Amino acid sequence: MLLQYSFIIPVFNRPDEIQELLQSFETLEGDMSYEIVIVEDGSTQTSRDVVETFTKKLNISYFFKENSGPGDSRNFGMKHAKGNYFIILDSDCILSKQYLIEVEKSLKIDFVDCFGGPDAAHDSFSNLQKAINFSMTSFVTTGGIRGHKKSINKFQPRSFNMGLSKKAFEDSKGFGRIHPGEDPDLSIRLWNLGYKTKLVPEAFVYHKRRVSWKGFYKQVFKFGMVRPILNTWFPSTKKATYWFPTLFSLGLITAILLFAFGFKWLLIGYGLYFVIAFILALFVAKSVIVSILVMPAILIQFFGYGYGFLKSTFAVSILNKNPETHFPNLLRYKIKFNDFF
Repeated sequence: MLLQYSFIIPVFNRPDEIQELLQSFETLEGDMSYEIVIVEDGSTQTSRDVVETFTKKLNISYFFKENSGPGDSRNFGMKHAKGNYFIILDSDCILSKQYLIEVEKSLKIDFVDCFGGPDAAHDSFSNLQKAINFSMTSFVTTGGIRGHKKSINKFQPRSFNMGLSKKAFEDSKGFGRIHPGEDPDLSIRLWNLGYKTKLVPEAFVYHKRRVSWKGFYKQVFKFGMVRPILNTWFPSTKKATYWFPTLFSLGLITAILLFAFGFKWLLIGYGLYFVIAFILALFVAKSVIVSILVMPAILIQFFGYGYGFLKSTFAVSILNKNPETHFPNLLRYKIKFNDFF
């Protein structure tokens, strides 16, 4: 089957990011044809003027719609795309030059209807963004499974860098209402429909991270909140490892309390962990400043995700609360499937 690629990019009030992303398309290597579909999700700061500067160089379609969230915007873009294989990107990504070559190569060798690629930190990123990127992707945290682990039977692609065939989109009806968490929700539903997913390690993007500690905490807190909801919807996907950030955080609090009573070995163990993380960050980032910033990044990631996971688990699994009424901010968007199918 001849693959015709359509890049689907939802955007909300981020024209500067769209400009950087489209600039990276200009440096893509390979002779594969593709189109770019930009979906403006009700922005007040639109990307229209930025997109128009690239229309003579790139095959771009631009759509403006009322705000309905990233999942619905991706569905909208795929519905209006001309290709038979969609590649979904976040607006805060930058493509590597070999990206499309690696995608094409991987799908020719082992075709799947859904793939995911990892993310990396670009040299131009701030020290904070590089530190958060390390925390989110390193194997010493919970991040390694997202982008660097090859021996995963069922990889869950993330929507900042995801490929999806048109057939799989039509059968699954695309992304659902939950946000964040719409990408693992889609992956699980695809598995239940008999589709396979995989990681393409070489098809990486440079993914910008949150530019403040507060924004990063809010992000990982929501990640923790949605996982128990997904576990309720899909009980077979429950894993003990999802408890790791919560147990890590509770263990650290316990270690500090025990240290006050003269028991120091548990806190020493945590100290050794952070020393190892610092050394690894220094090896990867080659920056003392970034390595120092990795320490609070790890703490925020574990405590934010861990608290969100514990809070949501207690509400959904212990108190049997309905997620839609108890956490309306996580399921506030209405997906208009009938508009697409």
